[in-house]
Amino acid sequence: MSKFDKDYLTLCEKILNEGIEVENRTGVNTIKIPGYFFEFDLEKEFPILTTKQVFFKNAITEMLWIYQEQSNDVRWLQERNNHIWDEWEIAEDGKWKATQNVLENGHLVKKEIVREFDKKYAHTIGTAYGWIVKRYHLIDELIDKIKNNPSDRRMLMSLWQNEFLNTAVLPSCVWSSEWDVTDGKINLFVHQRSCDVPLGLPFNITQYAVLLSLIASVTGLKPGKMYWSIKDAHIYVNQVDGIKEQIRRGKELEDLPAPTLWINPEIKDFYKFDNSKELKDIKIVNYKHHGKIEFKITQ
Repeated sequence: MSKFDKDYLTLCEKILNEGIEVENRTGVNTIKIPGYFFEFDLEKEFPILTTKQVFFKNAITEMLWIYQEQSNDVRWLQERNNHIWDEWEIAEDGKWKATQNVLENGHLVKKEIVREFDKKYAHTIGTAYGWIVKRYHLIDELIDKIKNNPSDRRMLMSLWQNEFLNTAVLPSCVWSSEWDVTDGKINLFVHQRSCDVPLGLPFNITQYAVLLSLIASVTGLKPGKMYWSIKDAHIYVNQVDGIKEQIRRGKELEDLPAPTLWINPEIKDFYKFDNSKELKDIKIVNYKHHGKIEFKITQ
């Protein structure tokens, strides 16, 4: 079993054993702990779970959608058979609908909500994620600093911009990253304000490990460590059975080794990495896992 599997399942058990059940805007309660922290050494292991199947191509194309394509258009993902943002896509008429809890007189009340956006945001998630990256030239500035001023202590990307929260369907959960160059290696500090541990976290960690490796590759450096801080690490109550199954697998099934990440060394421009369905320049090699576990998406 990979180190990531062990660390991940430790978090899952901590939430189930010590967490508090709370209401939230989605209408489905969560079991939560207020904070958690991971550390990954990419020189020793590429982090992807083996106790369940992680659909890594979807994870990687989502990351490229945000940081390379710098898009908020859900159709770009759908063209790559990636449907993880379908539930948050603004309709043709500019409306987005969901059944959620709404605060009324100090209490959460479940209602169907309708949010209206400018029609120019149809088929997007509004002013979030890739839209922010493009508006503030975040990747360009980061790569420039890493190449030309690697000792800079202000290398960061923030997807949380107060000015544009009201026109985003879902403000960024993984909201900031800070970058450090030490001894020829790039280290990455990631901050997450809210964490769906069964569904979101496995994707997020794998995709940011790939992002770190891509940035290192095009700047002539090595990927070093990735530090991951979480505020509000939670499991939805309708995900508990699946997590218990994953914990069982970790204790009873054979250990599977972590795979390796291959990046095309000939690509020297971050924007040139293939982002088609095939992901020709990014491969996760020898990925073995114990099969899929179904978890419900909660809006």
